[in-house]
Amino acid sequence: MDKEINVKEEYIRLDSALKLAGFVSTGGHAKMAVQYGEVKVNGSVCTMRGKKLYKGDVAEYGGNRLVIKNAGR
Repeated sequence: MDKEINVKEEYIRLDSALKLAGFVSTGGHAKMAVQYGEVKVNGSVCTMRGKKLYKGDVAEYGGNRLVIKNAGR
């Protein structure tokens, strides 16, 4: 599933983006998925749950793809 999310700020943290997109149900679930190397950002495995995602960044988890869009920019 591909999904786009709009963020009002300059960036969104990876764990927050996964929750907002509905790919995980809790922050704890997001934390574990990232720490276990199950999440990719822009094609590379990312183990930093606080990774800042900016407009155009792509995160992937569990066969799902998320594209970051900035609202009003």
